[in-house]
Amino acid sequence: MYNNNPTLEGIGNKQIDESKQGDVFYAEQVQSKVKDKHFYIESYGCQMNFSDSEIVASILNDMGYAPTRNMEASDLILINTCSIREKAEDTVRKRLRIFDKVKAKRPGTLVGVLGCMAERLKSKLLDQEKLVDLVVGPDAYRDIPKLVAEAEGGDKGINVFLSREETYADISPLRLDSNGVTAFISIMRGCDNMCSFCVVPFTRGRERSRNAFSIVAEATDLYQRGYREVTLLGQNVDSYKWENPETTDKVTFANLLAMVAAVHPDLRVRFSTSHPKDITDEVLYTMRDHENICKYIHLPVQSGNSRVLELMNRTYDRDWYIQKIDRVYEIMPDCAVSSDIIAGFCSETEEEHEETLSMIEYANYSMSYMFYYSERPGTMAARKYPDDISLEVKKRRLTEIIRLQNQISFRHNQGDIGKTFKVLIEGDSKKSDQEFKGRNSQNKMLVFPKRAGLKAGDYTYVKVLEATSATLKGEIVE
Repeated sequence: MYNNNPTLEGIGNKQIDESKQGDVFYAEQVQSKVKDKHFYIESYGCQMNFSDSEIVASILNDMGYAPTRNMEASDLILINTCSIREKAEDTVRKRLRIFDKVKAKRPGTLVGVLGCMAERLKSKLLDQEKLVDLVVGPDAYRDIPKLVAEAEGGDKGINVFLSREETYADISPLRLDSNGVTAFISIMRGCDNMCSFCVVPFTRGRERSRNAFSIVAEATDLYQRGYREVTLLGQNVDSYKWENPETTDKVTFANLLAMVAAVHPDLRVRFSTSHPKDITDEVLYTMRDHENICKYIHLPVQSGNSRVLELMNRTYDRDWYIQKIDRVYEIMPDCAVSSDIIAGFCSETEEEHEETLSMIEYANYSMSYMFYYSERPGTMAARKYPDDISLEVKKRRLTEIIRLQNQISFRHNQGDIGKTFKVLIEGDSKKSDQEFKGRNSQNKMLVFPKRAGLKAGDYTYVKVLEATSATLKGEIVE
């Protein structure tokens, strides 16, 4: 499973875990009409990909396809891909070879690739490797009915056109593998930040923001259906900006946060991810002033050294980022901050690596998503800078970063022992059906014994009794 990746600038608060397969999704509910065909979908990468899979599921549902967890019983197998690192692409290719074997056993089954890798490797996937029947870019999902029909007729279905307008605002996502408590809402697509290491502007196109009223309507619908937390998604949510064509009123991200928070006091609001240059005091004050806007910010630093940041085209330096961190904690002392960090970027010295370590200490990140640099074809870094740090050095530096972050996360969580937090129950813990799991406002997972009368979707107060670097353990208190 991949969730979120460091160079996607964040589209969420989980990141790539390359030790696991892609998440297989099934629908929380499907329209009551009988479906005569089935689709199977795996999603890799950032939370935006997972959100996109729900849009695709909605489109397929309207076509008469029902979701299934059994790929061998499916008529259409789809994989929603991440192109952020070479290993991610290798994983997708391995899965495609497995899908190819399913096709051999079940003639007529179609295989399709969606998302970022689809756009980047369209010709290779279709013509050279001949592993897929359709290739659909992230802005072409509305075209799936036509592309499937073309593939069923023996042609290759392909559309990787990048749009300047598409936001899928009018499509109601089919919630996949849902716990019925938390959900994603995509508020914008694309990215205008040309970070030198990142493929996103080339695979997802330019920034465009979704109609604010459609976002509020989706949040309202989710609340009325029993959901109690929404995460607003975008490559850089803080750069959200939408102009009402009827009134010319402009809606900023801070405005949008307040609008969604106003849906209901019991609807928690999260967002991901923020580019440091875009998160304003207005956003921070809006977070502070609304109890149901979670006190957690994913604020990727990528490197703690100013020269490396300039090579990355991050548009800020070390001192500027430190001032932003100071401002976050000044306005919201109880806020938790997480980050993305890349080890071994082009020409990074040992001294510059040490500055990244010191930044982790200074910022006191609750957690981080940490990776060594992986050159992506077509990016500015691939064109301009030699990938001159050996794999051995990259891995060693990454190990040092991970070790330090784990120590800080443990210290961060130890500081919560004795505190009481309002927790949204998400369901049973992974290890025991006698315990609940849920998150606090700071996005920390808490595990605690069940109490009669409580269920997933309820809020309760939990006092922390012990902590690891990843989890808080406690008990319900009045």
